[in-house]
Amino acid sequence: MVMSDVWLVSLGSVLLVSFISFIGIFTLTLKERMLKKILLFLVSFSTGALLGDAFIHLLPEMVEETGFTLMNSFGILGGIMIFFILEKFICWRHCHVPTSKHHPHPVGIMNLVGDGFHNFMDGIIIAGSFMADYRIGIATTVAVILHEIPQEISELGILIHAGYSKSKALILNFMSALIAVLGAILALVLGAFSENIVGILTPVTIGGFIYIASADLIPELHKETEPRKSIVQFFGIIFGIVIMLSLLLLE
Repeated sequence: MVMSDVWLVSLGSVLLVSFISFIGIFTLTLKERMLKKILLFLVSFSTGALLGDAFIHLLPEMVEETGFTLMNSFGILGGIMIFFILEKFICWRHCHVPTSKHHPHPVGIMNLVGDGFHNFMDGIIIAGSFMADYRIGIATTVAVILHEIPQEISELGILIHAGYSKSKALILNFMSALIAVLGAILALVLGAFSENIVGILTPVTIGGFIYIASADLIPELHKETEPRKSIVQFFGIIFGIVIMLSLLLLE
């Protein structure tokens, strides 16, 4: 792909992901019990998608381009640490459980700040993936979208719980989502000046996806121990992996 096409598809994909923030409006009328059932499957699904993208698309692409070098290993570890730092010190937490008296969240403004950093990283990851290969970019965009759906449902609930009206919560959540565009632009600009940027972003993305799936999503799934629901979780993860596997047909 020529660079102009990379800009077009990267920014288009990031905007599409940003509009996912409005999905929360369709869940406001659902009863809490039904919403939890839906989120249970969606979190499982996004876990499989993130792991599938990391191991089926990104990792093979990295190995094909540069081999599995020590620097790539450090890059993956760096991605894990970057997302750990984001979560630990910038008050961002990938939580997909609706706010309640039994599951409180930080105040709305802190959540917006943390989510803004998260969206910024999403933009960098998506643009970096398209710079590597359009098929990798598509797979990564799908993985991010599947992860954003339960995330945005939770984010909207947090803002409403913090005292914002539904309309204001939707607008603020969308503005936070648009920060992903800035992340994409930064990655694309850096890519124009350095061909090595893709080699840096790919292992970092792998580490980030592994971290989100293993440190944020899987622990949430482990909170549910009922056998029937655990089976649903298992098949949700498998389904997410199968979706990533099916995207290989684009090749």
